[in-house]
Amino acid sequence: MSTTVQSSKPSRARDAKRPRALPLANSSEAKDYPSPAINPKLSNRDRFLNACFCRPVDHPPVWMMRQAGRALPEYRALKTKHSFLELVQTPELAAEVTLQPIRRFDFDAAILFSDILVIAEGLGQRYQFRDAGGIEMDFLIESARDIERLEATAVTERLQYVAKALRLLKPTLAGRTALLGFAGSPWTLANFMLEGGGVKEYTKAKALFYSDKKLFHRLLEKITRAVSDFLQLQIEAGADAVQIFDSLGGVLSDGSFAAASGGWIKQIVASLKGKAPVIVFSKGTHGNWRDLLDTGAQVLGVDANVRLSQLRTQLPGGIAVQGNLDPFLLRTTPEIVQAETKRILREIGGCPGHIFNLGHGVPPNAKLENIESVIKTVRTFEAPTPSKSKGSKR
Repeated sequence: MSTTVQSSKPSRARDAKRPRALPLANSSEAKDYPSPAINPKLSNRDRFLNACFCRPVDHPPVWMMRQAGRALPEYRALKTKHSFLELVQTPELAAEVTLQPIRRFDFDAAILFSDILVIAEGLGQRYQFRDAGGIEMDFLIESARDIERLEATAVTERLQYVAKALRLLKPTLAGRTALLGFAGSPWTLANFMLEGGGVKEYTKAKALFYSDKKLFHRLLEKITRAVSDFLQLQIEAGADAVQIFDSLGGVLSDGSFAAASGGWIKQIVASLKGKAPVIVFSKGTHGNWRDLLDTGAQVLGVDANVRLSQLRTQLPGGIAVQGNLDPFLLRTTPEIVQAETKRILREIGGCPGHIFNLGHGVPPNAKLENIESVIKTVRTFEAPTPSKSKGSKR
């Protein structure tokens, strides 16, 4: 089955800089694809991995959460033929969607097109999308009996389609672009699984955490085992690094974060035994940097409400940071995006260990010229020579 979708006609300037479209792994064109690296001595993949380990780079690597999806016309064209779940669960389609932003923007990393709720599916709690919009789980977790129904040992078998997509992507990227896998954090997944989908206010996981610690622990133990096995599966299938999305970490108080979220993430990171760098992105947990460091993650993702110049004074050397442009800016103009991107780059001061990203995902109404502005600015910015400012530990 051929799933390659042609993107909309690009501008001449962009087309001149952009490498030829990446084919899928089973395409006869794969062997002819030229290297996308701007500096032939440092591939996009090497740049990304160097930054993860705070090694020198020519400029920060750049990729964006939700870089594959509704903002791209080629994705919208594919979506007219296939449902979201078909795109996620069909390896060839998932690989195609993953490659679309790499073809168009030449990001330093490609993150697999998937969804954090595949873990719930793997545990036995399937999900679907309502006709009116939003996520709906097939059943609610409302009792100890419901938790016992979850099968942590079945996750890797049920999610083999994810491994197959990664195995398609790995030879296609051919060592030129980093390949990222991901999963939701146990806390974030527990919220969706208890609420039955997305809601305006997440309360059920908090209620369980405070009222029945034993049952809460039983649920989180199962999810943690599932996430650990799932990330291991992705690493074995070729992921160069993995990201844990703790998207709802910020709904917890500073005092409860470690017990309800951070500690479970720490178990996952430890289970991976350093086989690949782990990025932890915990949105809104600004009072828990020590707890986030304690997870053992190599890279900490940062939302848009943090000043990197202040954060880097709180982090020890050897810990990389990822972020943190406000996603809203992708709806504005290239000039505004350029100015804000330069501000962030000046704040980080050229220190090693910075991966440029957004403070959250690409919004569906992002303008393509603004994404291009981010990439061009990052790759042409001349950073000052890093200096040991007072109080800096980096």
